[in-house]
Amino acid sequence: MSKQFVRVLSDIHCDWEGLPPIYRVFVNDELFTERTWIWDDDAIYLEEMLQIEAEPGEYQIRHELVPPHLAQLRVENMRVDFGPGTIDNNRLRIENAPL
Repeated sequence: MSKQFVRVLSDIHCDWEGLPPIYRVFVNDELFTERTWIWDDDAIYLEEMLQIEAEPGEYQIRHELVPPHLAQLRVENMRVDFGPGTIDNNRLRIENAPL
């Protein structure tokens, strides 16, 4: 099997107080990114983009806040924007690309 490229997008919302919270994004147990949330407007959200090149299969995507924090992180509208994949309940399924 050959590796496939997929691009995953998510809308990230964060409500917080005090110091800006830090969050991490993992694919399975691999750390993909760590970001500090610096925006304080409740109406703002970020569109997170993950570019993944991996063998066909299933991969769990998770977002977690780094302690200590006074924050709540909400991930919405997770979707595959490009490539042979689908997402259901934060589980990415990468397929073989059609020939």
